[in-house]
Amino acid sequence: MKKFIQLSAICALAINLSATDLGTIKVESSTIDDKFDTKKTEVSSTATINGEVVDTSHTENLQQLLQTIPGITTEVSTGDSIKIHIRGLENQMYMGEKPGVAVVIDGVPVFERTGKVNIDLDNIESIKVIKGGASYLFGDDALSGAVIITTKKGAKYNHNYGAFEVGSYGYQKMVARTGYANDNLSFHIQASQRKADGYHEDSDYEADYVNGKLQYYIDDTSDITLGVEYSQRNKDSHGTVGGETEAQTNPESIYTGDQDSRDYTRKYDVELLKTFLTYSKDFDGGANLLVNGYVYTDTTNFISSPQTKDSTGAYDATLDDEDYVYDNHYEQIQKGIKSEYRDSFKDSAALLGLDLRANEYKNRVTYRAAQAFNTRDENGTKITIPDYFQPGDFKSDNTTDENVYALYGEYKYALTKDLSATANLRYDHIKLDYTDSMSNNLTKNFNVYSYRLGMNYQVDPKTTLFVNYSTGFRAPTISQLFAGDVSTWGSTLNNPDLKPEESFNYEIGTRILLNNVKYEASVFQLDRKDFIMKTSGNYGDTDTTDMWDNIGGARHRGLELSAIGDLAKSLKFNLAYTYLDAKYTDYKNFGITMGAGTWTTPAPVYTYDVTGNTIPRTSKHTVNLRIDYQATKELSYMVEVNGKSSYYADDLNQLKIDGYQTMNLMATYNKKIAMFDTSFFFRVDNFFDKQYYNSARSSSDRNEDGVFDKEDLSITVNQGRTLTAGLSAKF
Repeated sequence: MKKFIQLSAICALAINLSATDLGTIKVESSTIDDKFDTKKTEVSSTATINGEVVDTSHTENLQQLLQTIPGITTEVSTGDSIKIHIRGLENQMYMGEKPGVAVVIDGVPVFERTGKVNIDLDNIESIKVIKGGASYLFGDDALSGAVIITTKKGAKYNHNYGAFEVGSYGYQKMVARTGYANDNLSFHIQASQRKADGYHEDSDYEADYVNGKLQYYIDDTSDITLGVEYSQRNKDSHGTVGGETEAQTNPESIYTGDQDSRDYTRKYDVELLKTFLTYSKDFDGGANLLVNGYVYTDTTNFISSPQTKDSTGAYDATLDDEDYVYDNHYEQIQKGIKSEYRDSFKDSAALLGLDLRANEYKNRVTYRAAQAFNTRDENGTKITIPDYFQPGDFKSDNTTDENVYALYGEYKYALTKDLSATANLRYDHIKLDYTDSMSNNLTKNFNVYSYRLGMNYQVDPKTTLFVNYSTGFRAPTISQLFAGDVSTWGSTLNNPDLKPEESFNYEIGTRILLNNVKYEASVFQLDRKDFIMKTSGNYGDTDTTDMWDNIGGARHRGLELSAIGDLAKSLKFNLAYTYLDAKYTDYKNFGITMGAGTWTTPAPVYTYDVTGNTIPRTSKHTVNLRIDYQATKELSYMVEVNGKSSYYADDLNQLKIDGYQTMNLMATYNKKIAMFDTSFFFRVDNFFDKQYYNSARSSSDRNEDGVFDKEDLSITVNQGRTLTAGLSAKF
């Protein structure tokens, strides 16, 4: 906090440098709508990608778009499903945990079971990213920021549209849309499908979407918007390869005869339904009221735990890749109402918001194969009872009800005509209620405050300085608080005294407009404390008695730089650069399993103090440069260069992965043919066919040879050069 006060004082001392009018003071923040978006007095680092860029980039997944924003890293497994990270936070996690980033789609605070984001790329109006702790607006899990996605709406979609694309590895996309608009309403409905065979073995996927939006103008000052999106998604494995030798010799394979090398989870069948209704009313004097109600459902089925032993506990080499132990059924219903009222005055503006959520999460796990039951005889010797569990028997069945009652606000005040200050405050009351088939009835409440303080100084009409301090939090889950009661395996103890994890973001930056180029640079420090980890290490063995505890910390420091503008009349560019130094400040219990183990004799676990180590999968340097050239009225070209420096794949910092540089190319030809506005494109990603790893990780002696090396890595190999071509028509 001391550093923040010092930075604020520097801005305050500079108020007499020049005289510039800040204009009308407005509140930029909103958890519902981006209609008020402006950077004139914004005190946080933000970035926006408009829908036109999304549509004309012709990307397969969101990662290819977000890499144009500094500070953003994404994890791609297969297809268009990704996990988003901001400023390196949560890069060390990989088993489906939350990413520490709030993802909001049309006002709905989306959380999917896998921690990933599934979004129809053909239905995006804008993407806004807020960096730094953002719980002051979005509450739980906004440890490092938020990604706000608004889907298509408005009269500009009152036409018919169709598109078809094909590409490498069986990639296909089809889109059809129609719309209508008059003075009182506008609507559109759209259907799309993306599918591919995939580069890796068993990495095929298909995503089918139907979505639409109706906007009705009640009068000149109010409107109501109804949005619906339904999707069915099917995908198989994550596409990981076991060990560096396999990655280099057989990068497409995930299974070479060793059952232990198979993906732990497979065959995801996901059904999503999102509906929302938003009412907006403008009042005299610049006041506005927004009310948003929503229901979001997620039904996911998948299989888990590859079976390697028969019912007696003996290793069975005949078991194939279809033999998995568990069927998993997950149901999630997110319901909520959010309301925001904002008003502007002579020298100030204010927002008051209410966020009410009623979420329900159901997990049911059943056996899909006969399983032996491990127990001990009267002498304490572990024994096996053959075929104790039969297919269809329950392993676990539980429900968690999560209720959130939150009040938040923002106040912005013009201290002078050049200097404004912003304060945000949010209070969350979170109530968790858990029941399961083992007759557990558990409850836990949390009360958490989040806030932001910032200042924005207008040096001159083209130069702005900003500084802010913001916080984020993540509340513990029932499975962490009461692991001893709810766990069906292992020896984990309860710890109902767990505190929420917290993050603290310090930032100072500038925005400059010079010669038609917009520059933004920021220096940040994001401190994280009270990491919730297991006392034997997050991925330590399950035979050790341990519990979840607040025992970790980290510090993320860096520089982010963006430059967007025109080099010439027909030449545009976008540059994004990130320097990141992310280290553990407190992690004394990293556990790693070494050697082979059996049911009677578990493999030994070694514990290390990795305090001071670099957080895995955080590169020091990341750069993206995109150049667009309009050669003629009809023909345009795009060149994109991506670079990432080396990183560690493990918490011990023993396994270093080389960085890479790639180039993407695209040509687009637009032509009016009769009544049709047609567009043809051809895109090449990874033009030089560079082989590199999308991600690499390791937390144990995977091949059980007693040596921790690169043969223990789980690697997602990039698929190399890919080609995509497509044709679209609008009429």
